[in-house]
Amino acid sequence: MGRTANSGALTESIFYILLRLHSPAHGYALMKDIAQMTDDRLNLGAGSLYGALDTLQKRGWIKALDEYPQDRKKEYIITDTGKEFFERDLVRLEEMLQNAKKVKEAANENYR
Repeated sequence: MGRTANSGALTESIFYILLRLHSPAHGYALMKDIAQMTDDRLNLGAGSLYGALDTLQKRGWIKALDEYPQDRKKEYIITDTGKEFFERDLVRLEEMLQNAKKVKEAANENYR
């Protein structure tokens, strides 16, 4: 799921979870907001989401804001460590996009 502690790329699900957790959210809000951001292309089921949240907490990439919330909806937030991994992957994705655009532009130039 995602990347090992120090290498590789984030999965799309992990990327969106970390993106959304730049501000606090509980599980249902994560599922709803990620589906909305991706025009329902990425729909996380409860099992997948809570498994990912558990793994991300163990890695120290996110943390629960309140261990025993009154309304039983535990909110999560990204940690500084999580932000480091997120930013590193964002740079990787931006590089991929720029390279793809360059190659496409060059190919278009060659076929004009």
